[in-house]
This record gives sequence, C-alpha cells and structure tokens, in this order.
Amino acid sequence: MADKKNANVEQAAQTRIVWDDANMRSVYCNVSNVAGGREEIVLLFGMNQAWHAGQKEIKVQLSDRIVMSPFAAKRLSILLNNVLADYEKRYGKLDLGLPQQATAPSTSIQ
Repeated sequence: MADKKNANVEQAAQTRIVWDDANMRSVYCNVSNVAGGREEIVLLFGMNQAWHAGQKEIKVQLSDRIVMSPFAAKRLSILLNNVLADYEKRYGKLDLGLPQQATAPSTSIQ
C-alpha cells in the first residue's frame, strides 16, 4: 500500500510538458555541423545541393543555427542516441560508409 501511495505522490509532483507548435517552422537539412566552447554549443543546419561527386568546392547553404548550453546539448545527444538505436532495431543498422576509427573523432570545440 505504501508503494502505491509513493507512486501517486511522485506522479502528482511531475511537471506536465505542453508542446506549443504555433510558431514552429519546418526545414529540411542534409548537412549539419557542431562547434562550441565552455559556455555554449552551436548546431548549424543547412543544405548541400551538389549535383556531382567530382566538384572541387561544395557550397552548403546554412538555414538555421541553434545555440544551447552544454547541459541541453547533452540531453539532446541522449535523445538522439535513443531514437537512432530504436530506428536501427526496426529498420537495420545505418551504414554511413565511413572507415571505423579506433578513437573518437575530434570536434571543433574550443
């Protein structure tokens, strides 16, 4: 009985999140980059419209920049990892065609 009472108290204490999409816009992105420093992480999103592989220069048209705290970026990282793990369980492993690295890739965090 005490367990049921504790569960009810925990549910009552939880904050309800209401997603307001009134001002939301949707954009397509096929290129992204991440940079940042001690206080913030910057996510860049854009489009690569290269038509052939032999190009000497590829222009990426940036559309959005998201600036967030490292804490919010860490939560986003966990969410993305969970969503991608579920995706791969359903549809199969995503192969990006990149060679396997023994160590984690370097980032542009300063």
